[in-house]
Amino acid sequence: MKYQVRYTKAAKVDLLRLYKFFVENDLEAAHGALEAIRKSISLLQDFPFTCRKASLENPFFREMVISFGNGGYVALFEIEADSIVTILAVRHQKEEDYH
Repeated sequence: MKYQVRYTKAAKVDLLRLYKFFVENDLEAAHGALEAIRKSISLLQDFPFTCRKASLENPFFREMVISFGNGGYVALFEIEADSIVTILAVRHQKEEDYH
């Protein structure tokens, strides 16, 4: 089964915030980070259940760890019953938590 991947407005804001942070320091790294996130999230079309559970109460809330450089990112997403994966938030691993 192929899942459709979509982003909430909050997740899009997260991606823009992360991109702007990198652009201030290194434009090439900014593009590389977004590409790493895009490639990793595309895997959710086929394998969303391979990612770790983000909640003990709800097995459909999951987290994907995305490696990039010396750190990386974490994408919080929900697997919905109608073959949809919704990206809820994206943060850098060094950030406190999702907002």
